[in-house]
Amino acid sequence: MTLKAILSVSVVLSAGYSLLAQQSSSSSEGIRAEVAAGVAAAYPRLEPLYKEFHAHPELSLHEEKTSARIAAELAELGFEVTRNVGGNGVVGVLKNGKGRTVLVRTDMDALPVTEQTGAPYASAAKTSDDKGNTVGVMHACGHDMHMTVFLGTAGLLSQLKSKWQGTLVMMGQPAEEKSHGAKEMVADGLFTRFPKPDYCLALHCAPDLAAGMVGVTEGYALANVDSVDILIRGAGGHGAWPHKTKDPIVLAAQTVLALQTIVSRETDPTQPAVVTVGSIHGGAKHNIIPDEVRLQLTLRSYSDEVRKNTIESVRRITRGLAEAAGIPEDRYPTVTIADESTPATYNNPELARRLIGVFKSWFGENRTVSTKPIMGAEDFGMLGRTEDKIPICIFWLGTVDPEKFKESQQSGKPLPALHSSQFLPVPEPTFKTGATAMTAAVLDLFTTAK
Repeated sequence: MTLKAILSVSVVLSAGYSLLAQQSSSSSEGIRAEVAAGVAAAYPRLEPLYKEFHAHPELSLHEEKTSARIAAELAELGFEVTRNVGGNGVVGVLKNGKGRTVLVRTDMDALPVTEQTGAPYASAAKTSDDKGNTVGVMHACGHDMHMTVFLGTAGLLSQLKSKWQGTLVMMGQPAEEKSHGAKEMVADGLFTRFPKPDYCLALHCAPDLAAGMVGVTEGYALANVDSVDILIRGAGGHGAWPHKTKDPIVLAAQTVLALQTIVSRETDPTQPAVVTVGSIHGGAKHNIIPDEVRLQLTLRSYSDEVRKNTIESVRRITRGLAEAAGIPEDRYPTVTIADESTPATYNNPELARRLIGVFKSWFGENRTVSTKPIMGAEDFGMLGRTEDKIPICIFWLGTVDPEKFKESQQSGKPLPALHSSQFLPVPEPTFKTGATAMTAAVLDLFTTAK
């Protein structure tokens, strides 16, 4: 049975739920019953689709089959679909009279991780990465669940057109893990070729919330992230005659220590920041002083000012130490900001508070939590950084089996994190909560006054 057919069945089921709701003389209860019926009816078909996405992941910039499936599903539901927006991006538009325009976004790409969950539908995919290395491929960040919830939401809203007016834009985004996709889709006319949204929404799987729960962060939700490569250059030679060299290993060691003062002594203590040296490589033999050492850093912050100052401090410190060591100017270190950098994701506070109210109304106080900002990255934030300053909000979707979550809380044993080879959402409650939450949020934005 097709997704359109299964959702048509849900309309019949919904009528029964609506009758019960009318008997209780509550229109809000009626729409909730219709959504619940639609979610329940759609899940039997969307569960296999979720497992198909999970078992056949594609790396960033290679989401051809995934984007084609997303496009086909949206077209079947009656959306006007455009493919290849900013690469493998997909945009589906459903116009339903005059009203606001709401955009819902999903990411589509997977990670170079070899899955170790042991699930019957685990990914066995292998491919070559951009450097030619053979790698496993896994949806270790929940994008497979994001896509399934996305399609469930599209289906529900297409069947509930009598309950809202406006324009619904569904955005399938590639290359989130490389922080390219949102930027490329905006550059390719996301807000000019297609209806410009009044609001943009997204959700993300949370590895530290029980399935059935949702979380919302007001303001900064995810961080500025910059990947930095530093090449420290010296003058190599024999380890027995160090005085005839300019040792880049010693200079690299000094640099690593000095970089720690950026956070501790150069950043306002009330402003979060992280400077992590994640990789250091130099030399090949015990008695050889090399010509160069390479460092790889990740810099994280929330405010644009802290981000700018941190990058400038890295450049100043590396150059200053090289000068102090007597390195010739033409051999000063080079500092390169990688193109996978992304700005912070800032949830519009008013919109975030609005969603908290919606979720508490639909799920109750005990299933809705206010979450703290994290230092992870998410390029969804780009949608709120254009000159239009569109209000955006990304919220968290619980994924952990409630019993396992409870055990972890009691024992202190950590749960598998995002990007872990062990990360695996529990499908049914995660999907049903996600589809219900996103549908409820969109309906509220379409039907409630600002």
